[in-house]
Amino acid sequence: MFLLSIFLPLSSFLFCITLNKRLKDEYICISSSFILIFSSICAFLSFLNLETNQDQAIVLSSWINSGSFSVDWSVQYNLLSSSMVLMVNFVSTLIHIYSVGYMVKDDRKVIFMGYLGLFTFFMLFLVSSSNLLQLFLGWEGVGLTSYLLIGFWYKKNQANVAAIKAFVVNRVGDFGLILALFATFIVFGTLNINEILLLLESQNTTRVEFLGFQFHSITLIVVLIFIGCMGKSAQFGLHVWLPDAMEGPTPVSALIHAATMVTAGVFLLIILSPLIEESSQISRSIILIIGTITCIFASSVAIFQNDIKRIIAYSTCSQLGYMFMAIGVSAYSVAYFHLLSHAFFKALLFLGAGSIIHSMSDEQNIKKMGGLYNKIPLTYITMLIGSFSLMGLPFLSGYYSKDLIIEFIYLGQSNIKIYAYIISIVSVLFTTIYSVRLLIYVFHRENRSDEKVFAHIHESPLIMILPLTILSIFAIFFGMLMNSYFAGESLFKVWGEFMFINNDINDEYTIGNVPILVKKSPLFAIIFGIFICFLIYFIFKEYSQALKKRLMILVNFFENKLYIDEIYNFIFVKTSFYLGKGFWKSIDTDLIDNLGPNGISRLVGSFGKVVSRFQSGYLYHYVLSVVVGLTLFLSIYIYIL
Repeated sequence: MFLLSIFLPLSSFLFCITLNKRLKDEYICISSSFILIFSSICAFLSFLNLETNQDQAIVLSSWINSGSFSVDWSVQYNLLSSSMVLMVNFVSTLIHIYSVGYMVKDDRKVIFMGYLGLFTFFMLFLVSSSNLLQLFLGWEGVGLTSYLLIGFWYKKNQANVAAIKAFVVNRVGDFGLILALFATFIVFGTLNINEILLLLESQNTTRVEFLGFQFHSITLIVVLIFIGCMGKSAQFGLHVWLPDAMEGPTPVSALIHAATMVTAGVFLLIILSPLIEESSQISRSIILIIGTITCIFASSVAIFQNDIKRIIAYSTCSQLGYMFMAIGVSAYSVAYFHLLSHAFFKALLFLGAGSIIHSMSDEQNIKKMGGLYNKIPLTYITMLIGSFSLMGLPFLSGYYSKDLIIEFIYLGQSNIKIYAYIISIVSVLFTTIYSVRLLIYVFHRENRSDEKVFAHIHESPLIMILPLTILSIFAIFFGMLMNSYFAGESLFKVWGEFMFINNDINDEYTIGNVPILVKKSPLFAIIFGIFICFLIYFIFKEYSQALKKRLMILVNFFENKLYIDEIYNFIFVKTSFYLGKGFWKSIDTDLIDNLGPNGISRLVGSFGKVVSRFQSGYLYHYVLSVVVGLTLFLSIYIYIL
């Protein structure tokens, strides 16, 4: 069952590709969705049949055997991988069903469904791998298919640029991961994850030379792995690809930003949590600092965005920052808890945004919307649930996981935990502001759209509403039902075999040593954020507009994402183009061509002109040439002898 749940999405891809143009598109798309439904059922049954402490490597076949290097094709069947496979399958299935309705008018919808299946397979292949080399193969497969999906509407120049950007930026992070694989094999002599974790204590004191310096081997490996995770999980510095990925169809945005690609980095650090704990405090501090910066940066920028999908995309960056902050204070279980709960409410938000865009004739600018609450009431309810869960409103899924992260940050042992805690609260405030702003602009303001567009606004079809409804249920109840399994007395019993559990932090939480002010501070931040939005958009509406005009420089600064894209473009892109042009002009054209084909042709031409002068047509000229030639030949011959 477990193997079926991994490989059935691949069969969906093959089904779509091979039968394209042979059957009706609608039949192929629906059949593809049914394959994913069956895959989800298999994942659910394999999860139910799994014993709590079961940890089994299922070897499929031998792969590489070269000297001391040996790697098999194998999948890891345990609680961590099985739960991740179940979640990825489930969310992907709902997105497949949603796509049948969303892409109904697209001529290439069968190819699109095939790409979705291939993407899902590579993600499942990644999370179930028992060795790092196989995991890297899935890692790169996810990157490749994301390029195909983001650039699916290839006739749009922006989509092509976004796809290339995502591909190139992720390769920067992947270079760090490749170096980490080399370093891991040098230190441990294996890439099998379980074997690496068993050898940790024996290799804890080893040092390696890198770039001419001596480093603690495990710390270096962790930092290099984190660089790879920064690219895939869009952390500050390598985040620039994620907002631009919104140029793809909305189901792609939901699939990439919810449960799959962007969470791969978080998942990798979780399964390698014992390795991280054996590294120095420096590596965990780096993870905590980058996560904190990403969290506050993304949430602040989201406030000033007007594209509905970009707002939700920046919220993904911010929530991933929370997960990395949890990892930075050794709270791996709550990071995984937020990963799972985030998958549901973020997929809900993206699919809800897709429903809005679908009803608005492909309009994505929230300033051109308004008054939609009674036009698309079902979508409105689902967006409320998703936004409230994202904010962390009590008793919704986001409330349980995000509050746990904030509490564990406070209880953490890092020297900068207080700063991280304060920033996490400020981020909750910013999250509330941009979430409420989105709801007001889309649903509760006077309509700003074209009258013809507004007159034709209607609720999405049932096949799109059904996934929204199911995701809404999980966004409400998942956190409540699963909260006790990720913190408290049962934590070690459930997850102790598969990730590092910091008993000191968990015991403090279990005893109840979290101050009431710390527990309630996220709620206070939410209430304050709602109050600010009420003042800005209802009470002091005109004054806020006037203030915005006075602070236009600051507004433009955040609207343009702190000009990081422009800085990267100036430093890296333009420099690369100038270097490329310089090499083309100076080396290729001036040097190689002039000395090579062009130079040789000119030399032959010049020699031909010289020789042609001796072709006079007079016999005595030819006799003289023969005599001179013989004289020179004999002279040289005699001189040599």
